[in-house]
Amino acid sequence: MTQEEQIPQVLREVFEEAAAVKDGELAAYIPQLASVDPEYFALSACDTAGNSYAVGDCGQSFTLQSVSKVLAHACVLSHCDEEALGRRVGVEATGEDFDSIVKLDQHRRAFNPMVNTGAIVIADMLLSIYGEDALPKCLSFFASTMGVDNLDVDQAVFQSELATGERNRAIAHLLNNFKLLDYRVEKVLELYFNHCSLRATTDQLACLGATLANGGRLPEGGGCVLDPVVVRKVLSVMFSCGMYNDAGRWIYDVGLPAKSGVSGCLLVVVPGRMGIAAYSPRIDRRGTSVRGMLAVRLLSERLNLHLFA
Repeated sequence: MTQEEQIPQVLREVFEEAAAVKDGELAAYIPQLASVDPEYFALSACDTAGNSYAVGDCGQSFTLQSVSKVLAHACVLSHCDEEALGRRVGVEATGEDFDSIVKLDQHRRAFNPMVNTGAIVIADMLLSIYGEDALPKCLSFFASTMGVDNLDVDQAVFQSELATGERNRAIAHLLNNFKLLDYRVEKVLELYFNHCSLRATTDQLACLGATLANGGRLPEGGGCVLDPVVVRKVLSVMFSCGMYNDAGRWIYDVGLPAKSGVSGCLLVVVPGRMGIAAYSPRIDRRGTSVRGMLAVRLLSERLNLHLFA
């Protein structure tokens, strides 16, 4: 049996093992996320040829939260001079929590696009690129990478984040203090909270992973939606920074570019081969799905996916 033929069976096995785990808590600091069913669990994979595999609650959509930072970063890289981006957002891991301001206060620059400081600067740059049409144009760009016509914003989650996101508001004001924003804080945060509130399924997220694995070309011979150079840069930052202050352990154990979101979703890319997506809303203290992280670690081990294997 080839490794590709093993995928459906291994996917089911690791799903069943991870489903038994009840550790973690819902992201209660965003009220709408605190009300979801904690037992939701979905696992999907899509290879670059377009073969799709799924198990669990794969029809259940969820908000992308920080996984949307991957797409926002790709969007800016597709339109912006990299030197201009580099003056405001770096590519180094912080070793801190995703909403930490420690490195920002010390260095007067966002450390990378995968943490909140960097993602808020990225949202400001998207406003510069698209102007008043920033939200619909971002939605169109994001949807194209998943091979769908459109994505919807969960208005309840958006309003919940807008009403309770005081730490992100404080981060934005600190960024503004360091002259890292060109637009008003509330305007920048409105775009940021909107793209974090986009809804998708694990099948759609796995397709995005396959697109990134395929150098920016949609699976199954689809069109090119991202420049291969942009994909290389995005995957590099995902690899070193996508799992926040768990990145070192993740690289050591799993060895794949990934990005987590506090809704419980997880995007993983196996370069040249496939995308993997998981959703289970119980998260650890770093904001990553407990079941999702375990399932992907087991997949990496059993299918020998680690980049350095």
